[in-house]
Amino acid sequence: MPNKLFIATLFSLLICCLVTAQEKNNKEEEITNAIVADSIIEIKNSYNPLSPAKAAFYSAVLPGLGQAYNKRYWKIPLVYGGLATGIYFYSTNNKEYNRYRDAYKSRLAGLTTDEFYYDAEGVQLTTPRVSTDGLQRGQKFYKKNKEISLLVTLGIYALNIIDANVDAHLMQFNVDENLSLAPHYRINEIDATSNLGLTLNFKF
Repeated sequence: MPNKLFIATLFSLLICCLVTAQEKNNKEEEITNAIVADSIIEIKNSYNPLSPAKAAFYSAVLPGLGQAYNKRYWKIPLVYGGLATGIYFYSTNNKEYNRYRDAYKSRLAGLTTDEFYYDAEGVQLTTPRVSTDGLQRGQKFYKKNKEISLLVTLGIYALNIIDANVDAHLMQFNVDENLSLAPHYRINEIDATSNLGLTLNFKF
């Protein structure tokens, strides 16, 4: 009889321990799943795959708008400064090209009334300040500069779109201190020499 009572008590304790251990494991799994789920939700919320496309589209519609979307406001004056410079040089070279072309057409028509037949005070000269060959060379020169200015302006416009797109991509990468690559400079205290190196930090 005592043996049966001892065995029943031991069996009851064993069952209680198993139930308690099972409940503990279930709680740990629920906590782990909750943490993983929260991490996944946080990662999904922090990454927007359409953000780079939006930034590029905004910059294509209005230069600088993609930089404003990325909150890189200091880049907007650079974008407009570059575009304004390109447009200024294009306009200046186009104006000079038209001057030389009009004078050249006037010479071909046998007229001597183009602006190069007059000095700075408006007095007509017997010989022009720029010869006919000079007018041809001037047209080529300003036409070439006009085309280069146009290409530079288009390049700055394209660079504005690319910058907004790449910047939106880079903003979604993990750049905290636990993952960093940085140079370091130290003085060796033993022989007073300088040591230059590269430090890679990767913390879990």
